[in-house]
Amino acid sequence: MVVGRVPSSRLARGSRLGLLAAEQAARGVGTRLSMLGRTEQARQVLAQRSALQAAQQLVTVLGGMKGAAMKLGQMLSVLDVDLVPEEHRELFRLKLAELRDRAPEVPFPAMRAVIENDLGPLSRVFADFDEAPIAAASIGQVYRARLHGGRVVAVKVKYPGVDQAVLADMRNLELFSVVLKSVLPSAADSGVLQEISRNIGGELDYVREARTQHRVASRFRSHPLITVPDSIEEFCGDHVLVTEFVEGKSFDEIRTLPAADRDRVGELIYRFYIGSIFADHEFCGDPHPGNVLLAEDGRVGFVDFGLFHRMDPVHVEYEREALQAAAEHRAEDLYQQWIDRGILDPASGVTAEECLEYVWAAAGWHLMDEEITVTSELATGAVVLAIDPRAGEFRGIRKQMLPPETVFSRRTDLFTFAALGQLEATANWHTLAREWLYGEPPATEIGQVMARWRAAS
Repeated sequence: MVVGRVPSSRLARGSRLGLLAAEQAARGVGTRLSMLGRTEQARQVLAQRSALQAAQQLVTVLGGMKGAAMKLGQMLSVLDVDLVPEEHRELFRLKLAELRDRAPEVPFPAMRAVIENDLGPLSRVFADFDEAPIAAASIGQVYRARLHGGRVVAVKVKYPGVDQAVLADMRNLELFSVVLKSVLPSAADSGVLQEISRNIGGELDYVREARTQHRVASRFRSHPLITVPDSIEEFCGDHVLVTEFVEGKSFDEIRTLPAADRDRVGELIYRFYIGSIFADHEFCGDPHPGNVLLAEDGRVGFVDFGLFHRMDPVHVEYEREALQAAAEHRAEDLYQQWIDRGILDPASGVTAEECLEYVWAAAGWHLMDEEITVTSELATGAVVLAIDPRAGEFRGIRKQMLPPETVFSRRTDLFTFAALGQLEATANWHTLAREWLYGEPPATEIGQVMARWRAAS
C-alpha cells in the first residue's frame, strides 16, 4: 500500500479511528452470528478469515495514520493477542507485524522533499541513494544510502506532517481507547494510552536522538558482543537522522535460527535492555523486535534511540529493593514499600500476599530460579496483568498507582519480555538478574565476557 501525506488534523484522524472501532465491533458480532449452526471446520475457516480481515484493516488504518496510532499497532504485533482463536493467533501476529517491518510506504518524492529541506540537494550529501525504504516505523521510513567517500549509511526520514499527526493523536486518547478495546480489552487503560501518547513525542526530536545515539555508540564501540551504529551528526537535522548501516539478519530471520543461537541473542537482548537500567541508570525505552538485528560479525545490533531515558539512582534502587523483597517472598516488606511510596492506599483492602502475587505474575521471570523458555503466551499474560491489575485474580489492586518515574522502566521490562517471547529464548533469567539484584558475579560465559569488557573500558 502506498499512502500520501500523513493525515494530521484531529478531526481526520479521529474519524478514521472511530470508523475502525465501529467496523471491528461489527465484524466481531457478524462473525459470531455466522458461526451459529456451522460445523467445527467451518468455524475454523470463518475464524481465520475474520482474523485476517481484522489484521488487514488494522494494518491499513493504523499504518496509514502513522504517529501514535501506528505505535499501538506495533505494540500489539509482539503480543499473543486474545482477539482470535489460539490456533490463528500466530497468523494474526504476523499480519500485524507488517506495522513493524513492512508498513505502508510514503512515496519517495514526498520523502525526498523532507530530506532536501534539511540537508540540501541529495547529490550533495549522498553518492547513491536507494529510493526503496528498507524499514518503515511509526515516525518515519529508513533508507539505505552511500555517502561520498563510500560509507554506507541508514537514513531515517520523518513522514511529512507526522509532527502535527502526533499532536492530534495526543488529543484523541478516548478514541484510541475504543480502538484498543476492540483488540486487547485489558490494555485499554487511559494511563497506558497517555504514557504512549506523551512519550512518543520524544521520538520527534531527531537532533536529540542523534546526540544520544552517538553517546551510546561510543560506549559500545569496542564491545565484543553488542554493536550500536553511530549517528553521523553533521548530516542529522530536525527531520533526518543519518547513522552507520549494520549489515545483518532481521529479527524474523533470527527467529529461524537454532535454539542455542536464539538463546544467545535473547541473553544479550535481556542484558542490553534490562541490565542497563540497573548498571547504568539509563535505558532504551523501545525494545521491540524491529530494533534488534544480528550483525554479520555475530554481534547483536540495537537501533532506534528516540525513546532513551535516564533514571535517578534513588528510583533505580527502589525498584531493586522491591524486586528483592518479591524474590525472597517478603510480602510484608513489599507491601510496606508500596504504602510508603504512595503506590498503594492502605485503606484499599489489598493484602500483602496479593501484592506479592501480583509482582510475581508480572515479573516472576526475573525471580524464578530455573530455566524458563519465554513464549508469547507467557509474555502477553504478564503484560496484560501489569497493565490492568483489575483483571482476573487481581481485581483488588484497584488503587495501585505506578510512580511516573518508573513507567518507562516497567514498559521496557514488559516489552523486552514480549520480544523474548517472539524469540522463544530460554535461560535462567533469575541467574542473570542476580547480577543487578544482588551484585553477584556473572554465571554465564556471555556475562563474564561483558564483565571483562566493562572492567577494561
